[in-house]
Amino acid sequence: MSLTPIGAPRHKISVSSLREKKAQHEPITCLTAYDYSSARLVDEAGIDMVLVGDSLAMTMLGHENTLSLTMDEMLHHVRAARRGVKDALLIADMPYGSFHVDAKEAVRNATRFVKEGGAEIVKLEGGEKRADLIRQIIDAEVPVAGHIGLTPQSVNRMGGYKVQGKSLSDIEQLMRDATALDRAGVACIFLEGIPREVADLITSEISAPTIGIGAGPDCDGQVLVYHDLLNLTFTPPAKFVRRYGDAAELISHAAQAFRTDVLSRQYPSDEESYHLPKETRTALDTVLARKRAMGR
Repeated sequence: MSLTPIGAPRHKISVSSLREKKAQHEPITCLTAYDYSSARLVDEAGIDMVLVGDSLAMTMLGHENTLSLTMDEMLHHVRAARRGVKDALLIADMPYGSFHVDAKEAVRNATRFVKEGGAEIVKLEGGEKRADLIRQIIDAEVPVAGHIGLTPQSVNRMGGYKVQGKSLSDIEQLMRDATALDRAGVACIFLEGIPREVADLITSEISAPTIGIGAGPDCDGQVLVYHDLLNLTFTPPAKFVRRYGDAAELISHAAQAFRTDVLSRQYPSDEESYHLPKETRTALDTVLARKRAMGR
């Protein structure tokens, strides 16, 4: 498989592109992004999908989990990311409470992400119990991505962020979940925090592409959180996280260097300052000279 050079022209990624990639055994790439600059950088790096995840509750807003995030907060970040995305497929996470109570409200919220936020897919957590709702959202012309395994919005029920699918009964449930979502017509399924062997089994059994996060290398694609990728989380990384850069160190060193230069009056320099035109400076010097003379 040949790699497209970063920055080279490419085709717009669509929902159908994902199944084409699965059929051709071409890995799918996905990163989260939560604002214009990060989304633009991720898009220009050639990433297939940009996910505005509800993880922004922790990475951007400083919350302990994702549960307090609102629709308005999510829409704010989706709109910002939309301005930075050109070719990637933009996915919006449906936050906790936006699809759990009423199906009509869930469909309305999903359409808001498309109509107001510019998202092309919405992602919602849950397995077979969400299948009927997913069909209703798709009937409203909104593509859906599923999310099973470790589902952060279920953190209280699960008793923490724990690997799922370790027992035979749990594996059977995950298979039922994946099959139900696949039959409901999801564009892809995110598999989070499950054993590699289970993710491999699911990937081989369903037609929808699988996107892994802590699910091993046998999924059709992989996703990482932008802040995990760049060491911007301030917490120990999960086992599956590979840090590809250290933005925390870069930013910290830059901020400290700026502080040092300001305190020592080395910033800004004369070259970094704006100057009056020669004629204006001459006139100003004349005025100041007269004022000094009158002061004497």
